Amino acid sequence: MRTSVPLLVVRLAFIVVVGGLGGWFMQLDLDDKSFAAPQWVPWLVFFGILLSALLIIGIDIWVPRKRIETISAVYFGLLVGLVLGYAVSLALFPLLEENPFRKGIQTLITAALCYVCISLLLQTQNDFRFLIPYVEFSREVKGLVPYVLDTSAVIDGRIVDLVQTGVFDNPLILPRFALEELHSIADTSDKLKRAKGRRGLDMLSKLQSLKKEDFQIIDRETPEMEGQTVDMKLVLLAKQLNGKIVTGDFNLNKIAKLHSVSVINLNEIANALKPSFLPGEQFDVDLVKPGESADQGVGYLEDGTMVVVEGGRKYVGNNVRVAVTKVWQTQAGRMIFGRYVGLVSSATRPVAKAESSGAS
Repeated sequence: MRTSVPLLVVRLAFIVVVGGLGGWFMQLDLDDKSFAAPQWVPWLVFFGILLSALLIIGIDIWVPRKRIETISAVYFGLLVGLVLGYAVSLALFPLLEENPFRKGIQTLITAALCYVCISLLLQTQNDFRFLIPYVEFSREVKGLVPYVLDTSAVIDGRIVDLVQTGVFDNPLILPRFALEELHSIADTSDKLKRAKGRRGLDMLSKLQSLKKEDFQIIDRETPEMEGQTVDMKLVLLAKQLNGKIVTGDFNLNKIAKLHSVSVINLNEIANALKPSFLPGEQFDVDLVKPGESADQGVGYLEDGTMVVVEGGRKYVGNNVRVAVTKVWQTQAGRMIFGRYVGLVSSATRPVAKAESSGAS
């Protein structure tokens, strides 16, 4: 796992400070003549303190993914427990002034209060979630509304082209759980799914290489996301960030709208950017197959729009001129109906072969 330079500096500084404190304790022991202890005891104290510091760093490295809700609950619980323990100790001081076990009782009371406060916050952390996470996101996601990427949008690949055009100025976010889903798709035994997953990882590499864009992979799961599907987690995260979901998934689009979460649908963007044609306009298209009706030929524009040409069946395999008669918009995309006007270029394959294949 890659460690950031600031974190390395903090760890080294912690070791240096702890080592200095250990040396200070050693010096105290050596200078105190009344302390009759073997010469190896100061060294034992020094290496014990240093080993404790290394153990703390080791635990920190061993548990890299820490939940901010749990950490904040422990911190706030400990802080409140210490304050309450100090207040109770002051209140009981007149009663325990002559008691030889006064310090032990005060320590026990403070420890008990710390435990109660930490336990209470851990069990009710959903009610206190506003204390830390929104501060965290205000730091990670600045300025404009963030766009939360779905795995389908990453696999699709068109998001990279949109980012390169400068259409998206908003910060782009990919949650860690979506990245894990992408990794699982890339590692599946199904050949087609594996190819899609690897394509998605390639698209992520391209997004990260665009230094001018604010693209981040964030590690974030709130308690309410536990047990939810990836789609529902994306909806909850976008709702929490007041962001928008970027997807090409029809089902996720519906789920997000049911939860009043804004969606940027890549398919709708693609349809909106397709060239519009009016009845009577003419254009050229390659006819690639016969249509459903006896006299129809079918071709496709560069953006994938299907063109159905009346009178074009016998020109399958040729580039022809088409006059638009009707444009039909569906949820699946746009279809253009037209009539054959004339032959533009010679056949790319024999007409007779095209007719025979259509007849079959």
